[in-house]
Amino acid sequence: MTAYFGYHTWMGDRGLRAGREIAQELFLARQNLAATEAERDALAHKVAGLDPAHVDPDLLDQQIRATLDLVAPNEIVILQSGQTP
Repeated sequence: MTAYFGYHTWMGDRGLRAGREIAQELFLARQNLAATEAERDALAHKVAGLDPAHVDPDLLDQQIRATLDLVAPNEIVILQSGQTP
C-alpha cells in the first residue's frame, strides 16, 4: 500500500513530477507572454506614430519607402549578394 501511494505521489497525474512539468510550461508561457506584450507595445507605438492628427515624418517616410520600394535621388543603393533589384 505504501508503494502504491508513493508511486502515485511521484508519478501520478497530480504528483510531484507533473507539478514540475506544469511549472516549466507556466514559465515558458510567461516568457512567451512577455515577448508578445513587448511586440504589441512596439506595434502600438508604431501605430500611434501613424495617427493622421500627429504624423511622425520619419515613420511616414520609412513606411512609404518600404511599401513603394522608393529611394531618394541622393541616396546610394548597395545590393547584398542574393538579392535582385
